[in-house]
Amino acid sequence: MAGGGFCRLPNGTVVVALTLTGPPSGGTGTGPGAPVRVLVHAANRARALTRLRNLGLRAVYLRGNDRPPTPDEITAVLHHPDGLLWRAAPPDAPGQSPQGQLSLQAAQELWHPIRALLGPAGHAGPARPAA
Repeated sequence: MAGGGFCRLPNGTVVVALTLTGPPSGGTGTGPGAPVRVLVHAANRARALTRLRNLGLRAVYLRGNDRPPTPDEITAVLHHPDGLLWRAAPPDAPGQSPQGQLSLQAAQELWHPIRALLGPAGHAGPARPAA
């Protein structure tokens, strides 16, 4: 996992940003296993991670705050009705300025709803066996 972070908003909610490995089947437009940046808006950090785990992304952890969401990412997730967005992760070194802001080229891709990442089944993990 490349990094992640969070930002507490004035109303008490949080925006969590994580860089995860994309699905092996592709679906991101950048190739299978390419990193994706996922944004989650929730009441607290634990609920944000629970929202992702409920979608089938089981090994999701937030360790540290080394790559918190940028103001543009916060605006994007607050204006989306689901509060769950993703896009291909920008490159670490060449796409960022010293202040941590994305370059214009890295910010060209639009945000996608989480359903587009998970595929038509709407679940990232394998189906549970019948009991």
